[in-house]
Amino acid sequence: MPSTRDWIDNPLEVVEGMFAASANDPNSGWEAKALEFFKEKLKEKDSHTLVPSVNDIPLHYLKPNSLVRFRCLIQDMFDPEFYMGVYETVDPSTDTKVLRCGKYKDVTECGVELNSNNIVTSERQTFYCVPVPGENLWVKEACSAAGRVLPSTSYVPSRQKRSYEEDEDMDSMDSQPQKQRDQITGGQSPAELNGGGDNKRQETEAPSSQATTGSHLDLNFPLPGEKGPSCLVKVYEDWDSFRLNETLEVFGILSVSPALSALADDKDSSSSLLDPADSMETAEEQRVHCPPASLVPRLHMLYARPVAHNNPLLPCAALEDNSAFLSSTLSEMASVREELLAYFTHVLLGDALAAEYLILHLISNVYARRDVLPLGKFTLNLSGCPTVGSYTERLYQILQQLVPSSFYLGMSLHNMNQMRLVPRKDYVANRLVSGALQLARNTSLFLDETKLEQGQLDPTGVRNVTALGNLISWQKVDYDFNYHQMEFPCNINVLIASEGRSLLPSDCQINIHPQVAPELVSEYLGSIHMHPQTSSQLNKFRLYLSVARLLDYNISDEVTKSVEDDFVDMRKDDPQSISAEDLHRMLVVARLLSLSSGQTSLSRDGWQKAKHMELLRSSRMEQHKSVNGNEP
Repeated sequence: MPSTRDWIDNPLEVVEGMFAASANDPNSGWEAKALEFFKEKLKEKDSHTLVPSVNDIPLHYLKPNSLVRFRCLIQDMFDPEFYMGVYETVDPSTDTKVLRCGKYKDVTECGVELNSNNIVTSERQTFYCVPVPGENLWVKEACSAAGRVLPSTSYVPSRQKRSYEEDEDMDSMDSQPQKQRDQITGGQSPAELNGGGDNKRQETEAPSSQATTGSHLDLNFPLPGEKGPSCLVKVYEDWDSFRLNETLEVFGILSVSPALSALADDKDSSSSLLDPADSMETAEEQRVHCPPASLVPRLHMLYARPVAHNNPLLPCAALEDNSAFLSSTLSEMASVREELLAYFTHVLLGDALAAEYLILHLISNVYARRDVLPLGKFTLNLSGCPTVGSYTERLYQILQQLVPSSFYLGMSLHNMNQMRLVPRKDYVANRLVSGALQLARNTSLFLDETKLEQGQLDPTGVRNVTALGNLISWQKVDYDFNYHQMEFPCNINVLIASEGRSLLPSDCQINIHPQVAPELVSEYLGSIHMHPQTSSQLNKFRLYLSVARLLDYNISDEVTKSVEDDFVDMRKDDPQSISAEDLHRMLVVARLLSLSSGQTSLSRDGWQKAKHMELLRSSRMEQHKSVNGNEP
């Protein structure tokens, strides 16, 4: 039985050993046995943490052909490709023929007997995968600390060539004017939003610009300024079970053979000599689909598990499969909720009601769909946000420390007219060009309408605003395939910060009532603690928000009857006082209130509290409307 270092450092030896053992028995099912071997190894306690992570370790420190893992999002799916699953080599000195396994490899050994009858052509699928878009720094640091693995001591890293990132840094800085470089971060207004203010580029960082010059490859990250590797993941089994935009942790064999770049260069240089009918790929498609392995490594998938959440403080297993963790967490949720409520009240200028609704928003989640209606979404419009002291940016920075993935979009005229929010199909390169709304599930999207200014939206701006409206209303993004649009469902928490009522739709609007005198707001903002005082308290908040979002929920028949009777009674006196839409919002608020206290079913007290909160909110909005009669 291979040791731990054997199956991690030399997984191909394990595969080839099983292949060789089956040479005399073609029906032995060696492929399934090989996959099962690695799955069982990775299911052993904490064994997955022994596998080096492409997210955390620079590529040149990873041993080629070793087992690695990659936490990623499927950004694009390429066409299937053929490869030699089994082939035969001939030793020229002895004329000996040997059957070889071509699975989990990009390049075959020398001396292939092309006329052999033993060659087996197989098919595999290729996914273009990128790091989870908008994954916050605290998540990356926690994942790196929890799974820090030293690279194999038997491999000496070499770095004879400058990395792509260094070349891109040099060229982009030379070719872009200063103003253009300042604007390249798109929606990321605060300088420290994604990097904690550290301007030094890490070794795994990718170019911040989505548009590159002709000599460079666009890594096609959905968000500007993203850092990390991208990989071409080769999938051999059940590729139809995977979906675009799905978040995975992939365990696979790393392939960075320089021969891949040589093959691509040879193919590119000879393409002009070929008959057009002999090569269906354009030069641009060849460049995108076969980039240098030193830039976009290949990962041959052995095992992949869906990532239900990317909070490293939670166990990977489902909550119901970890009863001890769930029990201890639920017992503390009410007290943690009170601490978080006090903290948000402080952040929201002393407004406890707005803090309540902010908590409900952060734990909301699309748990089901009924026809086209997404159930569970709770887009919140925080209106009345101060425009002094960069309040909205500071609010985002606070939320960024609490949620695993997020993105700040300042809705300035420039961003609306210039940013690419919706992914589109590039038929020349035969790839899906990413957009800022190609996000992983449960990403927090912060829309800052306080950046609005006078001006004219061009056609791109109109399409972007329409896309945001569709995302909020239907939790879907219509990808642009030139001749048609294709709907892709999503699950994104949208928070809108605005001065007045948002121009975008929302499920709930609450106007912030500062308990601070207007002339003291700037001074008060300066005194706000950006982070809770202790890291343990911060981790409690992070854990609380993720667990509340993952809990199951139900309503008993008895409570359902009570809610129905309440609705009838409320409409008796004044049928116009409450609509079906109001009832739906109350039910969503009641659900989220229950979950926020660790309760997985609705009680009558919970329903009464939800009604009371909605009454307070609607009364506030009516009062605000009477004072500001010109506001819609």
